[in-house]
Amino acid sequence: MVRLTRMNGKPLVINALMIESMEETPDTIITLINGKKIMVLEAEAVIMEQVVQFLQRIGAVQATIKSTNTEGL
Repeated sequence: MVRLTRMNGKPLVINALMIESMEETPDTIITLINGKKIMVLEAEAVIMEQVVQFLQRIGAVQATIKSTNTEGL
């Protein structure tokens, strides 16, 4: 989950796994996998950093990294 701010200043929490795409126009528009679009105050780079931190917290990043240790194979 990532904490963001709606355009009206109200806080918003989004499940990072539901984000399909983002674009800055100059406002940041997040498109979710269900097609819903949300405009937020945070810059795209800030959101990306929060998403990476979230994925690291839940272990999703390490789960996708292959081991380079081939000893014993």
